[in-house]
Amino acid sequence: MGSSEKVKERQQNIRKIKTIIRTLPDKPGVYQFLDEKDKVIYIGKAKSLKKRVSSYFSKDTGQSGKTTVMVKKIAGIQHVVVDTELDALLLENNLIKKYQPRYNINLKDDKSFPWLCIKNERFPRIFSTRHVIHDGSEYYGPYASVKLMNTLLDLIHQLYPLRTCKFSLSEKNIRAKKFKVCLEYHLGNCKGPCEELQAEEDYNEAIAEIREIIKGNISNVVSNLRKLMKQYADLLAFEKAQVVKEKLNMLERYQSKSLVVNPRINNVDVFSIISDQESAYVNYLRIINGAIVQAHTIEMKKKLDETDSELLTLAVADLRQRFESDSQELILPFNLDFKFPAIIVTIPKIGDKKQLLDLSERNAKYYKLEKRKQMELVDPERHTKRILSTMMKDLRLPELPIHIECFDNSNIQGDYPVAAMVCFKNAKPSKADYRHFNINTVAGPNDYASMEEVILRRYKRIVEEQQTLPQLIIIDGGKGQLSSAVGILEKIGLRGKISIIAIAEKLEELYFPNDPVPLHIDKKSETLRLIQYMRDEAHRFGITHYRKKHEKGVIKSTLTEIDGIGEGYAKKLLYKFKSVKRIGEASLEELQQAIGKVKGKQVYDFFQKKN
Repeated sequence: MGSSEKVKERQQNIRKIKTIIRTLPDKPGVYQFLDEKDKVIYIGKAKSLKKRVSSYFSKDTGQSGKTTVMVKKIAGIQHVVVDTELDALLLENNLIKKYQPRYNINLKDDKSFPWLCIKNERFPRIFSTRHVIHDGSEYYGPYASVKLMNTLLDLIHQLYPLRTCKFSLSEKNIRAKKFKVCLEYHLGNCKGPCEELQAEEDYNEAIAEIREIIKGNISNVVSNLRKLMKQYADLLAFEKAQVVKEKLNMLERYQSKSLVVNPRINNVDVFSIISDQESAYVNYLRIINGAIVQAHTIEMKKKLDETDSELLTLAVADLRQRFESDSQELILPFNLDFKFPAIIVTIPKIGDKKQLLDLSERNAKYYKLEKRKQMELVDPERHTKRILSTMMKDLRLPELPIHIECFDNSNIQGDYPVAAMVCFKNAKPSKADYRHFNINTVAGPNDYASMEEVILRRYKRIVEEQQTLPQLIIIDGGKGQLSSAVGILEKIGLRGKISIIAIAEKLEELYFPNDPVPLHIDKKSETLRLIQYMRDEAHRFGITHYRKKHEKGVIKSTLTEIDGIGEGYAKKLLYKFKSVKRIGEASLEELQQAIGKVKGKQVYDFFQKKN
């Protein structure tokens, strides 16, 4: 490949990367940079994914030479959205250990986050560790803040005297008097279970309370600390009271959400699905030892209106095979029609597993939004095409309704009957093509006849002037107005050349020619929303014209009968008093104040004689 081709390819890749960056969410998360072979070369965390990732590609970054080299190798970007910065930090740690990217050289094993361990033994010890051993012990964490964890551990040892020795305190060894109490016993830090000075039941009660503290159920502990602080203060031991106060403040700030997830959730697969009429988006999270170690989202194009259950079943099978998962539990949003053998399916409603499912769903939603935004940046007309395709499918149209015209009649008890037509092209208003119609051949309120006149005038002219026909006509009304419009189209030879429907306002029912049963479309569908928008726009446009015509009619029929009052003075009066009735009820002073003494006196005298 020549140098010019390489430059061109690099420029195309930069445009692709910038498109991805523009659609990143302003949320905390973890991002992964991939090279041209889709290999992860760098993993980072961010408070704002959009701001952090875009900083690598801005001109004034002041970045090092190594970073510049890495940025040049970036061919793709993936990311995972999480709830907090802490979650992003912990997830970054897990992913770096898993993928060991080339440019994450500063992350070493001794930087892994610690856990609190309640050892699986008689008279359990509680200590911190960076190594999780599957020996039946309980592990809580990981803790991103070592200071916070040590404060919690110190607090536990202060409140509950526990052994720290590694002796095997079996009943046999204790009764054989193999051990003697150590300095910790004499300091009051241990109650001497090694010499049978503390009962196992009493010790285990303390362990049960400690579990609650670690989980974040600290209200009782806070109460005990306050009592201890007061005792020190009463004894004038202010330094000790201050130490307890500091620990109390730290404990009150402690958040049980220092975990990515509950560490007891181990070797579990989480799946969620978000779908629309075209595609489904499935997110997969793999949980090992209470932490997210894998996250992946895929898009599945629908072919035959498959259900979410069918799509999710296929996705679960594919992703578990792809990532070689051996988990025995699936967390899903609903039960599948297919039963995976020897696997437990959980559909959580509350608790830690529900939070995991919610997190998975958010990642699927963000992925869907980003894919849509990226496609719209590459193809700005894609959104329009999708709406028109959906409408064509929902309304069973023979072609895309690129050009739509919607009609509405506006009159009050047959007074000043008018009609309006609004035109939409590519699902957007084409206001230059809007038209008003004054009803000329209909006497009194007759919506059917009025609709016939308007349709005849509109499409007879289009035929005569050889203008482009719309693909769809929408009538604001029921079956009667639709039949009137269809009759006219047949009369002028356009029946079958233009699709036509009517929308009844009360129940939002759609009527088709020669079909007595209306069509009910999903209230949230884009098709119905667009039809409603056009109907409302036609109504607004028609009412505006009606009001103007009504105002002119009032001026000509009543006010201009007054000697010396022309259209200009009549408009001033209507603007001031809003109606002819109020003008007739106004006092001489009010009228003169509005249009002058002479003209005001003329109007006042006119209405006095009329009354």
